Amino acid sequence: MWFIHLAEGGAVTATATLAPARALAPDLARGAMLLAIACAHAPLFVAAVDRGPAAADGAALALYEVAVGNHARPMFAFLFGYALVQMLDRRTRGGDDPAGVRRMLRRRGGWLVVFGAVHTLVVPIDILAVYGAVSVPLIALLRVRRRTLLWTGFALLVPATLSVGMGTWTAMSQGVWTFEIGAVPPVTGDLAQVYAERLPAWAFSLLFGGVAVAPPIVFGMWAARLGVLDEPARHRTLLIRAVVATQALSVAGAVPAILVHLDVWTPASAGALWTAALLQPLTGFFGGMGLAAAIALAAIAAARSGGRTTAALQALGQRSMTFYLFQSAAFLLVFRSYGLGLQDRLGLAGAFGVAAAVWAVSLAAAEAMRRAGRRGPAEVLLRRLSYR
Repeated sequence: MWFIHLAEGGAVTATATLAPARALAPDLARGAMLLAIACAHAPLFVAAVDRGPAAADGAALALYEVAVGNHARPMFAFLFGYALVQMLDRRTRGGDDPAGVRRMLRRRGGWLVVFGAVHTLVVPIDILAVYGAVSVPLIALLRVRRRTLLWTGFALLVPATLSVGMGTWTAMSQGVWTFEIGAVPPVTGDLAQVYAERLPAWAFSLLFGGVAVAPPIVFGMWAARLGVLDEPARHRTLLIRAVVATQALSVAGAVPAILVHLDVWTPASAGALWTAALLQPLTGFFGGMGLAAAIALAAIAAARSGGRTTAALQALGQRSMTFYLFQSAAFLLVFRSYGLGLQDRLGLAGAFGVAAAVWAVSLAAAEAMRRAGRRGPAEVLLRRLSYR
């Protein structure tokens, strides 16, 4: 799934048909995207993102706007949609009824909502439920033509950009950074009351979050129909053009937001502010999907050379749901007072350093699990619930 491993893990299915060899690129992309989601979430746990050296925090902000904020989410969603088509194709090739597979995928989406509801009791930054909820209606698109998928994705970009852009505009108009709006405060007082307050907000976020992730999910379905990540060498030219175009567009679209956040440029009108607020997420959709294309190009060389790093990154991608949940636990232990208590000591650059360290630990743990022949426990549980 988005950064959750929605591919089936290479296991023998209920039809006892030998599963085909797994494509390398999707797993590498899932493993790499966990670093992006760590960088997106770690700043939400610090008390003041500008606490560190100004130059370091400024550089971190530029990196966030260009490659993390409103980029990581589309990348995850793109891979989520790609995996839906992969699972449908894999099981129908094994002899399963397509309608039955679609019912299973909807059931899987429902269980992701349950997983997300539990996760939000720990940290109110869940994304599992959003992907699960939006996948239920989008499963119907697995039957439509590629052209229909493409036009549907472009049409959905309009409400998605508005949904994300409102948050960006709110931050800019208040003179704060985007991740300060969604900061995760420490839990104080009665836990039952805190959780009772979280769940309604979480349910409300399903609507806006679902609107935001729908377009890249649909584009991921379209790309899976072409097999661009399954056979990257065959689609090398398309991938190169996609990477160049999307990354140039993404960087250009992020510049106005960066200048506003760094107080280098003050928009002269409300229209200019809205333009900056909408450009960043709109171009970020393409930038995030382009990052998946870049990893697919890297997978061409990685498939030839192999190596320990490739194996570890692939192992992490195959257990991405497990280690996404691990990140939440790790951030609580690092930032909260009952752990290392770093929430009052680090700024944005320091938070990125913590994110990189947590990802590196995840990479080593996933490789150890691979060598021991152990699948991710979250993936195992979700599979059992989904397949009954």
